[in-house]
Amino acid sequence: MNELPTVTVVGAGLAGCEATWQLARRGVRVHLIDMKPVKFSPAHRREGFAELVCSNSLKAEQLSNASGLLKAEMRALDGLILASAEKCRVPAGGALAVDRDRFSDEITRTLKNHPLVEFESAVIDRIPEGPCIIATGPLTDPALTDAISALPGARALHFFDAAAPIVTAESLDMDRVFRASRYGRGSDYLNCPMNEDEYNAFYDALMGAELAELHDFEKKLVFEGCLAVEILASRGRQTLAFGPLKPVGLVDPRTGKEPYAVVQLRQENETGTLYNLVGFQTRLKWGEQKRVFSMIPGLEHAEFARYGVMHRNTYLNGPDMLGANYALKGNPLLRFAGQLSGVEGYMESTASGMTAAIGLYCALSGKPEPDFTGRTILGALARHVCTPSANFQPMNANFGILEPLDARVRGKRNRYEKLSARAIDTLNEVMKTYEL
Repeated sequence: MNELPTVTVVGAGLAGCEATWQLARRGVRVHLIDMKPVKFSPAHRREGFAELVCSNSLKAEQLSNASGLLKAEMRALDGLILASAEKCRVPAGGALAVDRDRFSDEITRTLKNHPLVEFESAVIDRIPEGPCIIATGPLTDPALTDAISALPGARALHFFDAAAPIVTAESLDMDRVFRASRYGRGSDYLNCPMNEDEYNAFYDALMGAELAELHDFEKKLVFEGCLAVEILASRGRQTLAFGPLKPVGLVDPRTGKEPYAVVQLRQENETGTLYNLVGFQTRLKWGEQKRVFSMIPGLEHAEFARYGVMHRNTYLNGPDMLGANYALKGNPLLRFAGQLSGVEGYMESTASGMTAAIGLYCALSGKPEPDFTGRTILGALARHVCTPSANFQPMNANFGILEPLDARVRGKRNRYEKLSARAIDTLNEVMKTYEL
């Protein structure tokens, strides 16, 4: 077999490091480029690879949790980031947390000492020629951002996240929630009706809730046209009732009357397993979102697949730009990974680097690329970033993005365990079929 061409990986964060490892362990030479220490983003401080700039937690490990399932899938594919995290773990209950300095040092040492990895510190202002994976993260340097913006399908790059929470459909109380669009124009929305007392209690809780702090480099950002729900509410007690919660044109079938206020939920995915809270972009802390938004009638026991976020971010308009395994449409030798590709979270970014690298290796080798399917978290994340959506937003690992089970399973824990068992079986089949 002829020697495969060298692959350029741009970005030595979690996704770039995982992509580099997956290629090198398959015998591919990698030219890894990162702008540190020549230049640092506003969020980075250390020179090493895989620097964790926010929390040191990589989330849950149990298979009854989607994050735990993702780790199991990545472990099966010999993930560097996960193996390094397990070496550098610190006590964190049921979660995997790391000593961030040891973690970075471990990954840096592993890759810099690998005989097939050549590292260069440089600021990149254009798309490298030849096979390449770009994994420069949510704080991609402006010059490279401009180059990416010129690629086919790049109608717009988003420069901040302003996303509403997403809940699972099956966790909603459908005795309280009703399906309807305003003025009888179909039934596209789920509606959570509030009476005056419920609205006032929700408003007071929202006004007293604790906000997540912004990073220094985010404090000057203005989210025009996309105000956080708590900021909008601060303009007056009735602002929400006359804004995103206005009940006009909706009749609660339980009462036959128009409610005092209505929270609308819009379908998030094709299978209808996920819904987002319309108009609820927020900067509340995640625990506060759970507490306050669970006061909405019908959401008392809601499972949050993703909490609302409002922070500095850059990510591709994936459905317009990307195809299978994070490849640029029309150019399978150029791939994107990490938060830039449209996933959200440490392990999700790592997973995208893994999937992009394995797919690129197969493309270079003349082998069919693996389809991890929508029954694994790896596959479901990859499908999310290339699935057409009217309002594409980055996504965390959650059970709601998986293909539903063929039969209904009672009990959330039982259902999650069934989904996890099916995912592991599916991944084993994929690995065998594609000789991964």
